[in-house]
Amino acid sequence: MGLLAAPAAQAQEAPPAPVVTVAKPLVRDIVEDDEFVGRFEAVDQVSLRSRVGGYLDRVHFQDGTLVKQGDLLFTIDQRPFKAALNQAQAQVDSAKTLVEFSKMQFERAETLSREGNIPVSTLDDRRREYLAAQAQLDGAEAALENASLDLEFTEIKAPFSGRVDRRLISPGNLVQADQTVLTTIVSIDPIDFYFDIDERTYFAYARDARERGGVMQEGAGGVDVVVRVADRDEATFKGKLDFAENRLDEATGTMRARARFDNKDGVLQPGMFGRINVPGSLPHPGVLLPDEAIGADQNRRIVFVVDEAGLISAKPVRTGPRIDGYRVIREGLTGEETVVVNGLVRVRPGVTVKSEMTTLPPKVEAEGQTQ
Repeated sequence: MGLLAAPAAQAQEAPPAPVVTVAKPLVRDIVEDDEFVGRFEAVDQVSLRSRVGGYLDRVHFQDGTLVKQGDLLFTIDQRPFKAALNQAQAQVDSAKTLVEFSKMQFERAETLSREGNIPVSTLDDRRREYLAAQAQLDGAEAALENASLDLEFTEIKAPFSGRVDRRLISPGNLVQADQTVLTTIVSIDPIDFYFDIDERTYFAYARDARERGGVMQEGAGGVDVVVRVADRDEATFKGKLDFAENRLDEATGTMRARARFDNKDGVLQPGMFGRINVPGSLPHPGVLLPDEAIGADQNRRIVFVVDEAGLISAKPVRTGPRIDGYRVIREGLTGEETVVVNGLVRVRPGVTVKSEMTTLPPKVEAEGQTQ
């Protein structure tokens, strides 16, 4: 009988408790970020046109180069405008001569009128001729100024510093005044980033802006933001929120906001897409856990909590964005719990485990993590 009892006892012996790694959640003041997709746009951009018409004479730049404000880019054939300027100058000289002659005639008539040698009507005629000559001179000088401006406008210069596009017209072609687009210029540094926020997010941002003493439309007090582009995992481009529109779009229920970034190296280009992270809250106490400690139960997120006896229980949680490599737990934990952080596949509610305590580092260094 003793020989048969030993195998039976071994069969009824309970399996050893699974070993899992547990830790206390990190609890510290955090600022939650919201992420939006948007597009970079130049602060200044212009489609360059000529103010005067004529045949294009010269192009003074290489396609795609950086230009400075005031750089000469195009020259319209100046010969007709120089001739018009000379003609206007001749009309001014003629008008000045007429003014001088009519003035002398008027002064002589004044002297003769005082002596009674000419009638008053003759004096009035000389006064009228003198005033008409002065008006004619004013008109000639205005025409000279206009001709001078037209000649100046034959040199099309960069209105601001930036990167010029290719030339859209070659020398010898006719340029229509105020119509023909010669090229485009976009500013490079700084550069703006536009993105859309929904109505609920706008109210939250506006409330936080008031807490900071700012206004959302004026940049919410210069909130610091970061953006990353398609070929970069890390959000290394830092800027500031500086503008939001003054009304919500009725069709989409969204409001367009803008952040401004330094772009001295010219890496960021107008039209480029990016993802921007904007502080979505004021500093507040937060509970943080690694993603590996969070499981799923159908459409819920859960974590496994261990009590003093090693008994496992599941707690549903509501998660938030990632901060320093950890996931924010918005609801479900107070931070005092002991949570399974490694070995979730070996546990389930009601199981007793053997736990090995560890301490979570302040920050998880991992590349390529997204929110």
